[in-house]
Amino acid sequence: MIRKLSMADASFERSPGQDDDVFAANLVDQRHGGPITIGYGRYGPNQGLNEKLAVHDVMLVLEGRLSVSSGDVHVTAGPGEIVYMPKGDTVTIRAHDEGALTAYVTYPHWQEPGAA
Repeated sequence: MIRKLSMADASFERSPGQDDDVFAANLVDQRHGGPITIGYGRYGPNQGLNEKLAVHDVMLVLEGRLSVSSGDVHVTAGPGEIVYMPKGDTVTIRAHDEGALTAYVTYPHWQEPGAA
């Protein structure tokens, strides 16, 4: 079924296992029967996370700026820029002073079945 998604549909929750002000809002996930998760991410000013990716993750920066590092690769992305992070990489994602709002797509789903 075709769906139009917007920020008004988002219900943000703190990213699992994170203490910083990093929040995720899945709009499409395993509950909808498709193979991908689609949602929004919100990072407070100078907040971030560090984790080993269990999924392929594509992040589109909508507002603010983020720095993403993995090994010796370091990129900074702002509005309209996309960062691809492959499954298995350990990444550090950190928002700059203004924080950041992102949209993301993961394959497969990043949450365990049944998690909300």
